[in-house]
Amino acid sequence: MPGNRQPTVRSGNEPCSAPAMGPAGGGAWAHSRAALDRLEKLLRCSRCNIFGLRPVDYTDDEDMKSLLLLPEKNESSSTSHCSVVNTGQRKDGPLVLIGSGLSSEQQKMLSELAAILKAKKCTEFDSTVTHVVVPGDEVQSTLKCMLGILNGCWILKFEWVKACLRRKVCEQEEKYEIPEGPQRSRLNREQLLPKLFDGCYFYFGGTFKHHPKDNLIKLVTAGGGQILSRKPKPDSDVTQTINTVAYHARPDSDQRFCTQYIIYENLSNYHPERVRQGKVWMAPSSWFIDCVMSFELLPLDS
Repeated sequence: MPGNRQPTVRSGNEPCSAPAMGPAGGGAWAHSRAALDRLEKLLRCSRCNIFGLRPVDYTDDEDMKSLLLLPEKNESSSTSHCSVVNTGQRKDGPLVLIGSGLSSEQQKMLSELAAILKAKKCTEFDSTVTHVVVPGDEVQSTLKCMLGILNGCWILKFEWVKACLRRKVCEQEEKYEIPEGPQRSRLNREQLLPKLFDGCYFYFGGTFKHHPKDNLIKLVTAGGGQILSRKPKPDSDVTQTINTVAYHARPDSDQRFCTQYIIYENLSNYHPERVRQGKVWMAPSSWFIDCVMSFELLPLDS
């Protein structure tokens, strides 16, 4: 049954203690301070899991609680959840390039760049893509671009290609990155945080022409969400007692506790009865696309 996962707890419903992390005894942690620092940063960056619980909620060790409750050193981060760890070029593999909405001449130049950088150039998006290049200064609602956003890829202006070709090297991407949603998504991936639709379930009702239903399903999957084969019933006790939460919903929003969405295409003739009840909300496909492009679960109009 979707969403009925339960956190593992000890008898008496007490959170399980976190393992001791001190260097006493000269164990593995004593020999890997860098690993400890990395884990500390990840735990402090994490806001909460799908049950609304933070790392601090899972430990009864006072020293660990003190560590996890320390404030972030950098409060001016460009992300809403935690500070930037790494804004440089990806270190986890070779460059894989793809163009979205480019002209034939721009595609030719992208191929030239791939040869110079010894990078791979794709025609169809897959999980290996690291850089998506768009023709202008704004994010696009093409499938390739939106998949790139949800996967935390670099979404770059075509000026990056020109700059790289001029100097015959891979220029730093930050200067050419599309801001806001694409940047938030990339930093979210670098922080190892959950994907945009983590904890969310979607049912698509009616027909979809502007953005085909198959494409919308691909976006849900890429965003870590799940597809419902049956329309959720708002008045069902089973539906309303599901205890997962949407990770990327705003903490002060009622939407934080909405996990099941009935999506319809607002440009079609299908206009279902409005639903806004507990865990189940009705939303137009335009809202869904806007969420992807901004990498944020946007508020729904009342």
